[in-house]
Amino acid sequence: MRTPPESPAALLDAGAGPTCADPRELLLGYLDFFRAAALRKLDGLTEAQLRTPLEPMGWAPLGVLRHLGWVEHRWIRWGFRAEDVDSRPDGDDEWTVPAGVPAADVVAEYRRRVAETREIMAAAALTDLAGTGGRFRADEPPPPLVRILFHLLQEYARHVGQLDVARELIDGATGE
Repeated sequence: MRTPPESPAALLDAGAGPTCADPRELLLGYLDFFRAAALRKLDGLTEAQLRTPLEPMGWAPLGVLRHLGWVEHRWIRWGFRAEDVDSRPDGDDEWTVPAGVPAADVVAEYRRRVAETREIMAAAALTDLAGTGGRFRADEPPPPLVRILFHLLQEYARHVGQLDVARELIDGATGE
C-alpha cells in the first residue's frame, strides 16, 4: 500500500469544500463551491480578457459564466419546475455576451439566477420529482431533483475546469 501524499486533494482538504455528511447539504455545498470557483476564475480579468474568445475553445470566459447562469435557469425553472422559459437568453447564443452588455451586468444576472435556484431548492426535497410539460414530457417518468442537481454539478465541474485552463492561458494564474 502506498503512503498517502503530504497534502490531500483540494476538495478533501478541510475548509476547501463542504465538510458534512448530509447528502443534501453536501450536494448543495459542492454546487456553491463550484459557483464561487467560477467567479474566482473571472476575478481580476479586464473587460477585454473577459470577452476575448480563446482558441481552440472558441468561447470567452464571460460567455461561460453567462452559459452557467442559463444552465441554472433552464434546468431548475424549465427542467425541475416545468415552467415556460425562453429557449435562449434574449434569443441569442447563450455563450455570447452582446458588446453593449457590461460584464458587471452578466455577473449580476448570474448571481440572480443562482439566488433563484437556491430559493427553489430551499423549498424542495431531493426526492421531489420534476414537473412535466417543460423539459420532461408527460409520457416519460420525470427524474427526481437529485438527478437534476447532479447534472448541474457535472456542468459546473466541466466548465470551471475550462475556466481554469482559460485563466492559465490568459495570465498564467492557477489554483482552485
